[in-house]
Amino acid sequence: MSATNTVDPEEIAKFEAMAAEWWDLNGKFKPLHMMNPVRLDYVTSQIAAEFGRDLRKPKPFKGIRILDIGCGGGLLCEPMARLGATVVGADAAERNIPVAQIHAAQSGLDIDYRHTTAEALAEADEQFNVVLNMEVVEHVADPQGYLNACQKLMKPGGLHLCSTINRNPKSFAMAIVGAEYVMRWLPKGTHEWKKFITPNELFALMENAGMMPVDRKGYVFNFATFTWSISDRDLSVNYVTTSTKPA
Repeated sequence: MSATNTVDPEEIAKFEAMAAEWWDLNGKFKPLHMMNPVRLDYVTSQIAAEFGRDLRKPKPFKGIRILDIGCGGGLLCEPMARLGATVVGADAAERNIPVAQIHAAQSGLDIDYRHTTAEALAEADEQFNVVLNMEVVEHVADPQGYLNACQKLMKPGGLHLCSTINRNPKSFAMAIVGAEYVMRWLPKGTHEWKKFITPNELFALMENAGMMPVDRKGYVFNFATFTWSISDRDLSVNYVTTSTKPA
């Protein structure tokens, strides 16, 4: 672990307490499992487009080195590995790592899981073609410092995919009141509304870090069908962005 990092110890404690439930489809991470197919569609399509890969071919991401920072139990790492990528999964919550390692071994997947931070990896001069930064930036102590470290981890011409939660009255109602108090999908206190980041704020933070934002989309939950979909216009609650590092 790096002596200088943007980790918030209180946030880490929240996720360590839930570590054993990462692969329980009906547990505390049920919202992520429900959202994961939509996340994967966006992530894989962006990577394939950037690196000229055909997703219909076997192991289309072979030769692409991917970092999933804040990997949790490996919900994104495992599909990336199945697509042929060389995957490093990093998490500041120590208890998440053995959970991810055991599940990967049971699935016959070779994934390099590490208890570490973005800053420590950057200090070690690690470099990746793709940095996945999903549902993490709203939990760090210093978003700008954290994104600066993510930029350092990208190879020139690399790709950065970052998803988070917008900050407005609707996101408070949906992501906190709805998810934590009404539906009880997440423990109370998982999110802090004041830490949510608007799309324009996130784009500015990434530009300040030396990245070039190129796309943003919304994740929209339909309560009638209980499914997620991607939207070009509705970024009011959950959303995802793509940025690149100039070659």
